[in-house]
Amino acid sequence: MNRPRASIPLLTILIGLPAALLLAAEPPGRELSGTEMFHTYCASCHGEDGKGARPSAGGLKVAPPDLTQIRARNKGEFPAFRITHIIDGYEVEYGHGTPDMPVWGDYFRDKQRDEATVALREHNLTEFIRSIQR
Repeated sequence: MNRPRASIPLLTILIGLPAALLLAAEPPGRELSGTEMFHTYCASCHGEDGKGARPSAGGLKVAPPDLTQIRARNKGEFPAFRITHIIDGYEVEYGHGTPDMPVWGDYFRDKQRDEATVALREHNLTEFIRSIQR
């Protein structure tokens, strides 16, 4: 018995579409990198090095703190829990906006993603900030 053969275009679509989607997607883990998130969401105010020398200086009412000195300002302890709550908007910092809309919007409170992804983002950014302590 002869079975019908799939046409070439259909076979190409079935194999090529998933491959094209994979190639077009962001590299795995890139969106969760603490370094990448810092440079995307924090550096415009806190500076590329976290020291507060920022490109958007003219538009801010309060100068952003030097993030490399958080541990020093806290008697040698890095307050990771507090930093995470500042990132997610739970603890309001004057320059970050209201809890409903910190300057980075819902990226750290994205209702469309699972809570584990949001928690991982917050953790990775907190750990990056820990890594730049002097």
